[in-house]
Amino acid sequence: MMASGGFFRKFRIAILLFILFIVAGDAYLTKMRSTDWDHPLNVVVYPINGDGSSVSSEYINTLTADDFAAIERFFTEEAQHYKLPLTKPVEVRLAPVLDEKPPRAPQDKTPLNVAWWSLKMRWWSSTLESDYQGPPPNIKMYVLYFDAETNSVVDHSLGLEKGLIGVVYGYADKNLTGANNVVIAHEFLHTVGATDKYDLASGQPTHPEGYAKPDKQPLFPQEYAEIMGGKIPVSHVESNMPHSLDECLIGPKSAQEINWIKPS
Repeated sequence: MMASGGFFRKFRIAILLFILFIVAGDAYLTKMRSTDWDHPLNVVVYPINGDGSSVSSEYINTLTADDFAAIERFFTEEAQHYKLPLTKPVEVRLAPVLDEKPPRAPQDKTPLNVAWWSLKMRWWSSTLESDYQGPPPNIKMYVLYFDAETNSVVDHSLGLEKGLIGVVYGYADKNLTGANNVVIAHEFLHTVGATDKYDLASGQPTHPEGYAKPDKQPLFPQEYAEIMGGKIPVSHVESNMPHSLDECLIGPKSAQEINWIKPS
């Protein structure tokens, strides 16, 4: 009996290792396909009423694909700057509103908690039923909208490279559509491999990688935000949030991370 129990234990471990190998291999191939840039990536935005308010509901009902056209335009212009052969690297489509919210990220962001949340998030996304009927998404962006009048602070948005999923917390305000698009573009870039370029403690962009024009003289004030730096530096200790993607650029380091240019 002991020998039999040991056999089945080893068999279960072998099966688990095989599944992990398959999952890891699939994640690697998906990642490679998402950054070979031989075809446009289909980014699908799934709007969600984050606070259950009538303000958010009414705002979501007014959304059209045109509200996200600035994202496509931003990546097209930046791709031209880096001489990417692909004319239009990103296509954004709008899905019908979702009634279900994604798992909330843990407050205590220990490696184990984050890993467990990541697994739950990917499972939730893969099993979610949606009325979206367009081309299969390469990247799924779940955008939760909140009434800006009653939610001055929202959760931190996240982008998962494993799973190609973004969770964005935005505001249900037409005047903040541009700012919402900045966050969506930032989290999208996380899904394809770009890293944050700001100091986690202060929130200030790090020099030089987090600056749009790191060699500018004088250095301050900067006129643009490096998209992964997140803000427009106006001094060593102060920076402003960009109002739209018109105030953002993709820096060389971020372009390298997403396979737009080769390492120098």
